[in-house]
Amino acid sequence: MAYGITCSSLLLTFGYSPLSASAAVHMSEVATSGVSGHFHWRFGNVDPLLFRRLLWPGIIGGVLGAYGLSRLPAERLTPLVALYLFAMGARIIYKAMAKQAATRAEPGRIEGIGFAGGLFDALGGGGWGPIVTASLVGSGHDPRIAIGTANRAEFFVTVAQSATFIAAIGIGGWRTAAALCVGGALAAPLAAHAARRLEPKRLMLIVGLLVAILSLRTLWLSL
Repeated sequence: MAYGITCSSLLLTFGYSPLSASAAVHMSEVATSGVSGHFHWRFGNVDPLLFRRLLWPGIIGGVLGAYGLSRLPAERLTPLVALYLFAMGARIIYKAMAKQAATRAEPGRIEGIGFAGGLFDALGGGGWGPIVTASLVGSGHDPRIAIGTANRAEFFVTVAQSATFIAAIGIGGWRTAAALCVGGALAAPLAAHAARRLEPKRLMLIVGLLVAILSLRTLWLSL
């Protein structure tokens, strides 16, 4: 659930612009999120109702974000996204360690989470997993279901984002996208299987620490 942010951060350190990095990552995610979402569905990690409620807001936000990135200086948004992700990572860690049961997210928030995830994912080169999954887990959803459902919806969001990027700047970054795709597709089945077998609180701690560390790294690089 940190493929986009990890790859985008590394590409930026290699000299890629935010626009070219985000476009390459999302083109590769068409394959990686498709494989990951399929295996999560096969392993029973997907909630159909939650999936439908994330899907269309995520697609709308993703298309707007991809179009906006081709018009706006996205570098200024990266620190804000990183701060939000760090807060969500810290919240997940707190929920995992707290004795009281977590509270379920209010119904109206699900669509907002999907829209924000798609929007900032496109603008920042990644963030669908940390924003959507972290918000769902932090508000009380089962980590296994939150991760699996977010991955399943991400495929369709990524297809819409990639189509927007291709329409705006073409497919010049296909070689980078292909290289990212190979590594991500090999890792996806292992990740889906691990999400099924790990104990929920331990999984929450792993997710929270991963989100917090990567968001701090993204903030440091952006500054």
